[in-house]
Amino acid sequence: MAADPSPTSSLRPGTIAVTAGRPDREPDAPLNTPITMAATYVAGGEVEYGRYGNPTWTALEDALGALEGGRCLTFASGLAAVATVLDLVGKEGRVVVPKHAYTGTIMQLADLESRGRLTAEMVDITDTDAVVKACDGAALVWLESPTNPALEIADIPTITAAAHEAGAYVVVDNTFATPLLQRPLEDDVDLVVHSATKYLAGHSDVQMGAIVTRDDELWTVLKGRRDLVGAIPGPFEAWLTLRGLRTLHLRVERSQANAQELVRRLGEHPALSEVRYPGFGGIVSIVLAQGEMAADLLSRKTRVWVHATSLGGVESSLERRRRWKAEAATIPDGLVRLSVGIEDVEDLWEDLRAALDGCVG
Repeated sequence: MAADPSPTSSLRPGTIAVTAGRPDREPDAPLNTPITMAATYVAGGEVEYGRYGNPTWTALEDALGALEGGRCLTFASGLAAVATVLDLVGKEGRVVVPKHAYTGTIMQLADLESRGRLTAEMVDITDTDAVVKACDGAALVWLESPTNPALEIADIPTITAAAHEAGAYVVVDNTFATPLLQRPLEDDVDLVVHSATKYLAGHSDVQMGAIVTRDDELWTVLKGRRDLVGAIPGPFEAWLTLRGLRTLHLRVERSQANAQELVRRLGEHPALSEVRYPGFGGIVSIVLAQGEMAADLLSRKTRVWVHATSLGGVESSLERRRRWKAEAATIPDGLVRLSVGIEDVEDLWEDLRAALDGCVG
């Protein structure tokens, strides 16, 4: 049974980000949801115990659910959310997944496959016909669009229709796009996953994950799994993420504008053999013409850009992805993923250009 439409569904996303998940407007009520530090509750209510619920989680789940257009569950991390979704797959079930995807997802699938729990079929997500063919007999189709870090785009509606015809669930990792730029549930996707650590929280100080669905039965199953394994967020982390969510629309707007301007300028730099950008969002991948050594040099030469893994914070960061052993071998050695922040674009450009100038062969 599908969830009822959110009462905020008539509002625009920026307004939802600010208004959803607030306490009732009563005299002297706080404007923001307080942090509820509780492991134990008085018996007789709906929660009973701290592993089953928390008012601070609920406020965040209400807000993110309204933004995505479904019902939300929050988790201790993005990977905890990923693990909970993969737990839906029965023994020896098959999962279709992009060959370029978040390494944590790929590593979880590899671990489950090595233990005989399931099989994973990696596909080129840009080859829609091949992905549709792979849906036959699959239990779950996992999509990223844009992919991490190749920034490839999937035909979500076509693949989702084919997967459903084949009897498979479809999940979209919407971390890069955020619900401001893409709402996969509107394309009939079953589940949306977020690493809320990234854009949703937005300040590089929280680890949290989330799942959103319109299917009440799926929500109940996933809630049961979270209750059982205890993959719950802390109330303070939930409060910080909700606080970050209030400015999501402003941060995404600024980082995207910065990214688009940098892409325009990067295209002519002689140190680069390729600039990858899907046309939206704040993530750009560049490929250094001189390969691995030049990419590593770039990471050490910037002063404003921070060399760090993760992404989606207010600060701009960069990373050569092949420095991680688990990264796909088809990702170029010289690829550097840029997470464009909200700083002044001229400072970002001057810093990046100076570092790139030192990488010209």
